[in-house]
Amino acid sequence: MRPEELPEIRHLHLFRDMTQANFEALMASSYAQNFPQGLEMIRQGDPADFLHVVVEGSVELFARWGGREGTMAVVRPVSTFILAACIRDAPYLMSARTLERARIILIPSSDLRAMFRRDPEFSVAVINELASCYRSVVRNAKTLKLRNSRERVASYLLRQSLLAGGVPSYALPVEKRLLASYLGMTAENLSRTLRTLEESGVKMDGARVIITDRAKLNALAQPDTLIDGPDMFANESGSGLPAAGQ
Repeated sequence: MRPEELPEIRHLHLFRDMTQANFEALMASSYAQNFPQGLEMIRQGDPADFLHVVVEGSVELFARWGGREGTMAVVRPVSTFILAACIRDAPYLMSARTLERARIILIPSSDLRAMFRRDPEFSVAVINELASCYRSVVRNAKTLKLRNSRERVASYLLRQSLLAGGVPSYALPVEKRLLASYLGMTAENLSRTLRTLEESGVKMDGARVIITDRAKLNALAQPDTLIDGPDMFANESGSGLPAAGQ
């Protein structure tokens, strides 16, 4: 592991308040590994042997069933996945593959569980992060169950604008196929929906989102803090798609 990577990992809420000695002990049993683009790193159903910390690149979390596949989240630096399975010593519920060349810190799950019992501040951080992940999953479920496809896309595009500082134009942070899967749609349905949103205040220029009438978009999306959040620390645990850059 590179020395310059340790402060970034230490800064994560999961590790920030634990004692320095315990952090160093946890890192001493960990190691870094580089993965090429397109590699399936973990597979759903396998034992959760490691907590993964993404320090370079990006990773897609996805699930398969009945010949179908769905994107659950995209993880970017510096953040972790999949904490719940590691703490529970349970099989992974999701698979993970690299979207680009990635560098991952692997922390043994057995050491993570031992530290959970040893360091009270670390235990509190784990509980807070798992609670945040749970709430993010509930928010996403509410979006899928309560909003139609146009409302889901509109709310996502509006929230990305707000997360980027209220900008009227920004680039999508992920490929459209990943966004479609995350929103519970086919790529074709997403493309059709985006075209219909031009009358509701937003248009696309390739991967660039241009908000032409924020009031119309807001009226369609009807943002709700009990659905759209955000919650603290959610971006550190692979619980959703990353925020858009300008």
